[in-house]
Amino acid sequence: MSTSLPAPDSLPAVRVRLFASLRETAGWSEREVPLPEGCALNPCTPRRLWEGLASPAHALPSSLPPGLRVAINQRFATPDTPLQPGDELAFLPPITGG
Repeated sequence: MSTSLPAPDSLPAVRVRLFASLRETAGWSEREVPLPEGCALNPCTPRRLWEGLASPAHALPSSLPPGLRVAINQRFATPDTPLQPGDELAFLPPITGG
């Protein structure tokens, strides 16, 4: 009986998209992100996933910026909405214009 871990490509993941200033700050616009371990016991949320993305390497702030909007599968959601494997998660900062 094998007890090997699943290949990284087979881990549950979501597609994360960054827009506007977030994209420019992080230096990327879209990537596949594995869901954190323990999501079966504690649902993974956009807020929890953001905390995993926030690091000096990604140049993102450690907590959700004020006014940040979250969309799951192209529908606005709250930062505490549970995510499912295969979801598309978008982080949209407030945008001003004139």
